[in-house]
Formats: sequence, structure tokens, C-alpha cells
Amino acid sequence: MPFISRIQRQSDYSLFPPSTPIVIDNGASYFRIGWAGETEPRVIFRNIVQRPRHKTTGETVTIVGDHDPTLLKYFDCTRSGPRSAFESNVVYQFEIMEYVLDFAFDRLGANESQIDHPILITECVCNPVYSRGKMAELLFETYGVPSIAYGVDAAFSYKYNQQHGVCAKDGLAICPGFTTTHVIPFINGEPVYKGCCRTNIGGFHITDYMKQLLSLKYPHHMARFTWEKVEDLKMEHCYIAQDYGSEAQLFQKGLKEAEEKTRCWQLPWTPPPTEEPPSEEELARKAAIKEKQSQRLREMAEAKRSSRINELENELNGLEFLLRQLEQVQEGDIPSFLSETGYVSKQEIESALMKVTQSLRKTKGEPKGDQAEIEEKNDPITSEKFPLIDIPDNMLTAEQLKEKRKQLFLKTTSEGRQRAKQKRHEEELERERRNQEDEVKRLENPELYVEQLQVKYKELCEKVEQRKRLKTNGGPTNGNNISGGVGRGERLSATQRERMRLLTTAAFDRGKGEDTFGAKDEDWQLYKLMSKDNDDEDEGPNEDESELARLSSRLQEVDPTFVPKLDIGTSQSTEVPRLRPLTKEDFQIVFGVERFRCPEILFRPNWIGIDQAGLDEMAGVSIRRLPSHDQELESRLTSSIFVTGGSCLFPGINERLEAGIRMIRPCGSPIKVVKALDPILDAWRGASAYAASSQFFTQTFSKMDYYEKGEDWLRGYELRYTL
Repeated sequence: MPFISRIQRQSDYSLFPPSTPIVIDNGASYFRIGWAGETEPRVIFRNIVQRPRHKTTGETVTIVGDHDPTLLKYFDCTRSGPRSAFESNVVYQFEIMEYVLDFAFDRLGANESQIDHPILITECVCNPVYSRGKMAELLFETYGVPSIAYGVDAAFSYKYNQQHGVCAKDGLAICPGFTTTHVIPFINGEPVYKGCCRTNIGGFHITDYMKQLLSLKYPHHMARFTWEKVEDLKMEHCYIAQDYGSEAQLFQKGLKEAEEKTRCWQLPWTPPPTEEPPSEEELARKAAIKEKQSQRLREMAEAKRSSRINELENELNGLEFLLRQLEQVQEGDIPSFLSETGYVSKQEIESALMKVTQSLRKTKGEPKGDQAEIEEKNDPITSEKFPLIDIPDNMLTAEQLKEKRKQLFLKTTSEGRQRAKQKRHEEELERERRNQEDEVKRLENPELYVEQLQVKYKELCEKVEQRKRLKTNGGPTNGNNISGGVGRGERLSATQRERMRLLTTAAFDRGKGEDTFGAKDEDWQLYKLMSKDNDDEDEGPNEDESELARLSSRLQEVDPTFVPKLDIGTSQSTEVPRLRPLTKEDFQIVFGVERFRCPEILFRPNWIGIDQAGLDEMAGVSIRRLPSHDQELESRLTSSIFVTGGSCLFPGINERLEAGIRMIRPCGSPIKVVKALDPILDAWRGASAYAASSQFFTQTFSKMDYYEKGEDWLRGYELRYTL
């Protein structure tokens, strides 16, 4: 089976006799294997398996434990993520466990699948008999192991430190592991499993909680928070607060102590290149290029202007020649003569001549004539002659009727522009008159004037808001005072609904026959009724909003404390935030409260939804579960509280445990908390020393024992640690 790993394979497997046991510390986080009697395990790797496929060949490979990230780019890992054989510190996926054992024996140096050495393997406290039986079946059937012994990792760590004088024979062993935390009472050097206590909280939950907090705090750097990196950050920066509330207040108030306890992780960041000012030669070169381009554009514009002047002069000469020819034609032959030229009358030719003359002067840059300016200023409508408007239709030809409609449209448009200009002038005069009246009122009584303006402004705001709500949601329907956007018809005003009715009626009347709309004057009257220009209700909000804007500007002048409403009246555009360049501080991950908030779940599991007891409460529960409640025995147990496991490496955990247990014990009870010499490797070292003793073989069971006594026999199997 192909393995991908950076762990070197051992070469001295054949030097050990078959009587030398193999010691395995099968932890949920790390797997450790070595020989009995040694002080260090030979192979250590993470207890996970990943089986991706090669992107080119499609071959499935097995990645056990730590891997080289540079090699994963050649494999497809989307369908095969890291998997563990454990669930709450119990082995339940024995297919994955087989991959782990294959890799472990291979790295240890075994050349064949036959393992002829006794095995001492660790397990959790009160391991289910099903898990024990499956593990024994796997070792016996697959690897041919001669004998097996099971032991608890926390018990081996306790016995190892007891031999070195760290803890006494009677005491409590608290083991916060990867996914679970166990408390085991020891009496005369032997664990009392009836007093054990377990909580489903451990280092995995601390890392996961920290990963979530950092991802919420820095969502733009979420890809940086890999599991391995967060695990390293946890072990490097986290600590246990002695008093969580007081510690949190330091960071909440921003005191100097909080700044000293804050840590920073600088992500890779490359400063943007600084733009150097261009040299004088570069500026001169760019100026020359710009001048050359400007000269080219000027030449193109001059050529275009000359071409335009030539076209206008040719058109002007043609019109003058046409007028001279028209003077020689008799009065009765004028229509027939003009029918070939495209013009209807002599006045139209003169009007075209005048326009061409003005365009030619404008193109050449010559000023307008004084008479033309006077006519344009005084009477812009009389400068355009419409001779066909007053002539009846029966006296005109088809071309002349077409020209008459055109002149009628031009005249109507010109009159409309003049009326709009006059209306704007009248509105300006009216606005000035109102401002003068307001100024007189303000001088008479300034306070009353401001108060009246505010009342009027408030009423007008409510009116505009009500109109907008009716336009958006619709008015009361079915006689009820409930407004809601039910349909489009309810969102229309009365004038708009009338317009829709006229359109529907006109379409129904003419839907069956020929479309002759517009042939009669009544049709144009209907068109005027349907047009939006006659929508009085639509004009109302515009007038109200303009008056609202005038009042707002007036209140800003006379009342410095006035704050206008931005969403009513004139549309005030919000300023778009400018994008600033990214700096070094944008790539810094700051650890403040997270340093002690994450490991706090060891004492408060309910923070992450686990309704169980914390470490300090578990010690009291374990003592109460003991069969005999002797005050002297309880005092001996609390005098030697031993802490081991990977999650006990946080600074301050001993003091916090001592303070928490002191609160649940009687006053004056002796309490002493000690930490293992090496909380991670002491379990394997204790098992290695145990397996090296001469009496170890009396604690093992063989394959024949397993098949003769059955799986239920393992239910009562217990290892004795005092040999």
C-alpha cells in the first residue's frame, strides 16, 4: 500500500527479540508507537487518514498523519477529507484504524504483516466491550499478534509521575484530552473506575471555537485560519484566566494591562510600490507627445471646419440661385416649378437661406447681425414664418398639407417653450415676493416666525410622506383603512386609473375593426386626456417637494439647530466612501479576549452548547461517586490532584483548578494541584516502563484466551498497575 509521509522508516526492527513488547499510545489526537523499556516513542503522527486520488493516474494513495503540503497539489482531495477512527475518544471506525496500524507497523520497520511481539495498547476509561473486542479481533486476525494488554493512558501517566515523586498513591487524575476530559480517582495506586467522571469537552472544541471566533472577527482572512495554524496559535497564545470576569473587564475598559496581554500575528504583506516623480526628461517627452497630439487634433478640426464651410457655401449659392430663378417665373407657374425642387413656397426657401447664412457665420466665427439678435430676443416666434397655417386644407396639395402639419407642430412647440419660460420667470418673481414677506415677518417676531416655519415644515413632510406611502402601497381598499400593496391597480392614483380606463375603452372599441385612431379631432381630445401632462395629481407632489425644499433652506438660514430630513424634499446624494489603500495593519490578526475566552470552555462547556460540568465540578462529582465517603480519604485525594493530557498545557490551569475546587470543598480542606512532567508523552513512557517489567506477561491475554472465553470476557478485564 503506497504511503505518503515525511516520517522515516525504522531499520532495527529485526534486532528486538519476539519477547519485547510493542507499546502503543492510541490517542484521539496523536498515535505513538515504540518499544518497551525505551524513554521515547519511535514514531509519532496525527491519528487521521486521508485517501485522495492522483490527478493524472487516478491511483488512490493513503496519507496517514502529517503530510507534506507541497505534495497535495498533485492529488484530488475534494472527495476525501481527513478522517479519524475516534468518536468521543472511542474507536468505532476500524477500517480507518487498520490504515493507521498498517502505517505504524510499517514505519516501525516491520517487513511482513505478521507481528510476533506482544502489544500493550492504551484506551479510554471504561472503554465499551464492543470496541475492545473489535480491536482484539483486528490485532489477532490481521497482524497475528501473540498477546494483547489494554491500559488507560491517564493511569499510566499517573503511575509514571508517582514513581518520580510528583503525585502520591491516593489522588485524583484529571486528563483533559482531545475530545473528552476524564477524572479518575486513585486509591493505593489503583484507579477506582466507579468514581470516574467524563465530559465531552477537550482540545478539539477549543481549537474549533477559536477558529470560529477568528473567522467572524476577520472574515477577509478566513482562508488563513486552517486547522493546523489555529492549533499552533492556541498552544502558543492561549491561557487560563484566574477570574474570567475581571480579565474581560480589563479588555473592555482598554487598560494598559490589556494592551500588554494582547498578541499580534502579522500576515504576509507586501507594501505597494511607491511611485517616484517623473524626471524632467520624462516630463519633456510627455509634453512633446501631448503637443503633437494636440496639433494633430487641431489640424483635423480645421480640415473638418473647412469642409463644413464649403458645404454651406455651396448650399447658400444654390438657394440664392433658386431665388433668382423663382423671380423670373410667373405667379401661376410657381407651384409646378417648386414641386421639382422639394420646397413648397418662396418663404420656406428664404427661411432655409436665413438658417444656412447663420450656420455659415457661426462656422466661420463671425458675429451675428444686430437685426437678427434683436429679432431673436424680442420675438423668437415671429422669426419663423408659418404661412400655411391659416390656409384651408381643401386649397392645399398633399405636399402642402404635410408641410402645414409640420409648421403647426413647430409653432406649438415654440409657443410651449415661450410659455414655460414665462412660467419660470413668474415663479422666480413669486419666490422673491415670498422671501420678502418672510423677511418682514421674521423681523417683526423672529421666535414666532421660526416656530411657524417648523410647524409648516412638519405638516408638509407628513403630507409628502403620506403621498409616497399611497403611491407605493396603495390606498384603502374594500372600505377598510388597511393599506397594502395588493395589486398594481391599487398603487395608481385616480388620474392614472382614469387614463387606464380610457386606454382600455379605446382599445376595445377599435379592436375589431380597422385602426382609424387619429382621423378625427375627438381622438386627439382623448389623447390629451390620457397624456401625463394633464395629470394634476402628479404635479402636486412636485410643488409640495419644491416648497418643502424652500422651507428647508430657509430654516437652515434662520435656525442653526435645524436638521433637515434627507429622504424628503430634494434628493441629496450620499457621499460614496472612498477606498483607501491596504496597510500593514489590515494584515494583522490581533488576539485579545480570544486568548483566555477559548480555553475557558474547559470550565464552562455550556458556552458551546454542551450541558455538562467543568473541570472543577468534575472533581467534586468524582469524589462523591466513591463507594466510601471517608473524610480522611477525601482529604488525601484533594491533596494530590494530578493534571495530565495535551489540554492541560495552558498557563494558569493549576491555579484556576485549585481555586475552583476550593469553592466546592469544605473550608480548610487541603488542596494541591500538580502537573505531569510531560503531559503529552508521560502516558507512553508509563506504559513503556510497565511493559518492560517481568510481570507484564501475567496481565496479557492471548488469541486462544480470546476465542475460548469470548468477547464478554473482556468486559471484566482490568489491568493492575501495581506490580
